[in-house]
Amino acid sequence: MGNKTEENKTSQIDNLKNAIQEHGLKIEDLVLELEGDQVVVRGVVENQSEKEKIILALGNVAGIATVVEDIEVTIPEPEAVFYEVKSGDSLSKIAKKHYGNAMKYNIIFEANKPMLKNVDLIYPGQVLRIPPLEQEA
Repeated sequence: MGNKTEENKTSQIDNLKNAIQEHGLKIEDLVLELEGDQVVVRGVVENQSEKEKIILALGNVAGIATVVEDIEVTIPEPEAVFYEVKSGDSLSKIAKKHYGNAMKYNIIFEANKPMLKNVDLIYPGQVLRIPPLEQEA
């Protein structure tokens, strides 16, 4: 008889790999290890943005509470802040809080594509990337 726990684990790892692929995210030498509701992800990505999107994609998979990452970035760039959406939040409200300007909501929207498909479709508990603002010369 097959081990149900191993089958479930393999199925969940397949779901996690699909979450990365569905969003068109690119990671080389991908390794996923599952321990309960925690996933460990290893691999190599081109930039910080891709790394953060992979962490978010995995973290938003049902049944995953924690993402532990050991992802190497080939082109370093400033890290984004992760923000958990609260009830009553909108992208413009989040932009006002983080950037001091509600009209910068599109920066957050663009930073979270392809996970976000519509500026109005965010939900409490969802985690978003809030990238640092580009320094204007």
